[in-house]
Amino acid sequence: MIRLLKIEWLKIKTYTGFILMASFFVLGVFATNYIVYLFKRNVLDKVQGSQILFSGSPFDFDMVWKTVSYYSSYFLMLPALLLVILMSNEFTYKTHRQNIIDGVSRFEFLKTKLAMAFLFAVASTLVVILTALIFGVTSGSAFSLNGFENIGYFLLKALTYNMVAILISLLVRKSGVAIALFFIYTIFENGISLLLFFLAVKLKKDSGFDWGNLGNYLPMNASDGLLTSPFQQFEGIAKNILPSNFNMIVLAFAIAYIILFYLWSKRKMMNSDL
Repeated sequence: MIRLLKIEWLKIKTYTGFILMASFFVLGVFATNYIVYLFKRNVLDKVQGSQILFSGSPFDFDMVWKTVSYYSSYFLMLPALLLVILMSNEFTYKTHRQNIIDGVSRFEFLKTKLAMAFLFAVASTLVVILTALIFGVTSGSAFSLNGFENIGYFLLKALTYNMVAILISLLVRKSGVAIALFFIYTIFENGISLLLFFLAVKLKKDSGFDWGNLGNYLPMNASDGLLTSPFQQFEGIAKNILPSNFNMIVLAFAIAYIILFYLWSKRKMMNSDL
């Protein structure tokens, strides 16, 4: 496995797409959180009465893990898209077939790609941890690990996106189509998730029974639902009408979907034609 991963690194370390995607991700994570920081300091803090709704700073150490994880998660499309391109290129240029002819088993080939998906997720998470530390230290607040579980949720979301990227690449095998399908599915699921959210609100209102946010039970939105906005005061105001966040149930769904993506990818790789 280590030898195969070293080969993968040699493939991508000078690849322009990898360099650009990685650079955009790092810059995007830092820039987005800095924009939120400036907005809170220069806009929200100067609105009369805002201290009642937005007390403290979302970048103090008791909140920074949650804040940075939430806003950084919007850039997880980038490593996932990079995986789609890298994986699809293997099929486009038949390099996967050459690897198998040279003695790499189908499962070893798949394990290497899955390991890359995991390493991309870990690397993305390390960027978020470093960014959170920078903003937390500069806030002047005392160091705290309160809310650090949000880093774990970020890692889970990154892994989910990457696993979906691997699966779509295996199913389609053409870079352009795979990228389009990845975007289309993401938009489609988000649309369905929004409809299910409104349904959950209606069910709670009509029956009085709280089913939770039904949209968070979908494949990609399960991990999304674990990362919530640091500005939740408005949710508290509407607590009686909004569905609850059943994090443990959503977490179980997120983990189950990752296992499903793995099994589906393995079945596809082992049984499809080269």
